[in-house]
Amino acid sequence: MKTQSNLFRELPAIDELLREPEVAELLAQDGQSATTDACRVVLARLRNEIAADSLDAAKLRLALAGLHNAIRSELRSSLGYSLRPVINATGVILHTNLGRAPLAQSAIDHIRETAATYSNLEFDLESGERGKRDVHVDRLFRKLLSQQQVGQGPTGQAGMPVPTQAAEFAATGALAPHSPISTIVVNNNAAAVLLALNTLAEHGEVIVSRGELVEVGGSFRIPDVMAKSGATLREVGTTNRTRISDYERAINEHTKLLLRVHRSNFEITGFTEQPDIRELVELAAKHKLPLVEDLGSGALFDLRTIGINNEPSVIDSLRAGVHVVTYSGDKLLGGPQAGLISGSENLVQKMRGNSLFRALRVDKLTYAALEATLLAYVKRDHGAIPALRMMQLSKAELSRRAENLVSQINSSEIKANLVDGESLIGGGSAPSSVLPTRLIAITAKNFSANELAARLRRSDPPVIARVEDGRVMFDLRTVFPAQDEVLQQILVRAADS
Repeated sequence: MKTQSNLFRELPAIDELLREPEVAELLAQDGQSATTDACRVVLARLRNEIAADSLDAAKLRLALAGLHNAIRSELRSSLGYSLRPVINATGVILHTNLGRAPLAQSAIDHIRETAATYSNLEFDLESGERGKRDVHVDRLFRKLLSQQQVGQGPTGQAGMPVPTQAAEFAATGALAPHSPISTIVVNNNAAAVLLALNTLAEHGEVIVSRGELVEVGGSFRIPDVMAKSGATLREVGTTNRTRISDYERAINEHTKLLLRVHRSNFEITGFTEQPDIRELVELAAKHKLPLVEDLGSGALFDLRTIGINNEPSVIDSLRAGVHVVTYSGDKLLGGPQAGLISGSENLVQKMRGNSLFRALRVDKLTYAALEATLLAYVKRDHGAIPALRMMQLSKAELSRRAENLVSQINSSEIKANLVDGESLIGGGSAPSSVLPTRLIAITAKNFSANELAARLRRSDPPVIARVEDGRVMFDLRTVFPAQDEVLQQILVRAADS
């Protein structure tokens, strides 16, 4: 029986490996540095196994016989992309861990054409002078939000007039009468809130309800963002009940801003109370304070048309008279990751002049994707935006696709049947809203549900599904129709292997 020292001597030297014909091919293909590193990694793995007594002489011979394949595999792994496309079969449309909203084809095309060459990102083609990157999307936001400009006499519930910004005050320089709507873009909604608070309330107090001090993904909390902005948080009310009188009593000479935070990723039910947004608008006007609303998701599409009734839109907030609204680009808007700030032009331009804006601004690829997404809204081509199209899919449509897939995958190794279920919006949006769907429930003869789900994650492309009640569940709402055939092939291979 060979000792460990004898087994170590069986391992080839790096130089010896690099001279072998099979490895020489890899050298020519992937280069000296990457191939040498792959050899080191594979040999180090064998040394560790020998040291741990995991390899005897017979097993080592087998490992050495497959050494070239191991080096090739290590190269493919180290030189391949870590960020990969996956098939989302979870039914969660805005799945944060899977990249939230998929982009429209027009957005992908516009990214490609502007990324592959130079563009007029900050160049005014008319004057030949330096321009501003904001103009590419601000013009579209103005068009989409123009009906919300002040002075147009919008009406609220029961036909009652909604307070407009006509009562805005110029004395402090914070607000201006009949200010048009303007929009700027930063890298995400947390950055949008940070910029708004730092610009409008640094060294002052911001009043917010205790029931709105939310935590978003990754353990980021609104109070922490506020602290970084240089503003002081002043909490009012209780977790479940806050009245307009609580805000009024908290206003003092240090108050710079009223903040409303939409509870987009949770709900408080039961014994609750929250001021209507119009009450906050009136209070802000009375005390000559700006009102900022962090909407989080920020829909430009009327979600009531698909049965989602409790998710306010950007249009709703601006129509009510909110001065500044912050929201995300990659949630209900269906575009790229971005933080959007829309509101009274003079307030938004103050934020644009803040030095933080340059630190938080986005690049040409985000502008390209956002411009294309907004153009789809302008054209009212909502079906071109994948997230909105998925939300609009009917249960009957999904059932037909699911039935076709089930007929192709049922075998002696795998059993599939249809069950009623629910799709989720996801992304911290509309937490209590669900969309009816038909799920494909799958069991495999040779594997548990968790084992089958793991095999699907290791497929190419990886498939991400839900596991419930000992079955793997597929929801085709978030599977693109062009992926149905690929999904069927991957499932059959995973169950047979």
